[in-house]
Amino acid sequence: MARRGTPAKGAAARKRSERTREPVAAPVDGGLAELVPDRERPRGWTLLLDGAPQSHVDLDDPAYLSFAYQRRLGHVIDLAAPAGRPLHAVHLGGGAFTLARYLAASRPRSTQQIIEVDAPLVDLVRRELPLDPQARTRVRAMDARAGLGRIPDGWADLVIADVFSGARTPAHLTTVEFLTEVRRVLRPGGQYAANLTDGPPLAHLRGQIATAAALFPELALAADPVVWRGRRFGNAVLVASDLPVAVAELTRRVAGDPHPGRVEHGRALADFTGGAAVVTDATARPSPAPPPGTFD
Repeated sequence: MARRGTPAKGAAARKRSERTREPVAAPVDGGLAELVPDRERPRGWTLLLDGAPQSHVDLDDPAYLSFAYQRRLGHVIDLAAPAGRPLHAVHLGGGAFTLARYLAASRPRSTQQIIEVDAPLVDLVRRELPLDPQARTRVRAMDARAGLGRIPDGWADLVIADVFSGARTPAHLTTVEFLTEVRRVLRPGGQYAANLTDGPPLAHLRGQIATAAALFPELALAADPVVWRGRRFGNAVLVASDLPVAVAELTRRVAGDPHPGRVEHGRALADFTGGAAVVTDATARPSPAPPPGTFD
């Protein structure tokens, strides 16, 4: 379990940070974590790790998603079941708990597990950006794959992976063996959604699609057009299931975002993969590092 600060100190820190609206910084396992206030939102904060933006949270409006990739994952959450129906969800990678907050707000009575390896980061976020005490959300400070192994077969409606170490997805979370565990945890019809990053020539992204296709018959991928064309390093959201994904509605929503994206599936996505090999524990490498200047 994650370490907790004393309640009195935690409450005092929250009041101080909300009153002064000054950045909060602390060393964590992943580097230097900073919580930077959003000057346009009275209780909005951006989490940075070593200067790289990780996530944004609005404590007054947890349904607000600022980052493009998080908006796309929000669409996946919205389309995973009829509106308002509670879900069992697993979040691999915690960040500022943005998507867990979103799901709790949009689907009350949902039961969620957040698995985040960086215990000092968990402590910081819990202290400065506390979760709704009414939310059914458990946070485990441990490796994502090890934590996944503790979840019962068929427990989850949704598994969301957003795991980065030094701005790269660890190798052991990119493999067919890892996705076999994801598939075990999902109930029939459940969905896996992953935030992936890559740049030209998109070899990592193609390999991740091929690996998911080895276990899930239904796939869709949402990304910015410039990422699709291999012109820029960026995020792509992969959705996988054993039943059809709501591709038409996902396409409509992604196209209507403030930063419009494109969704591919079926034959077009298979053609994009281009015969890439399935990634195994024996062949895996971390996702590519962002090029210099990506987050400037």
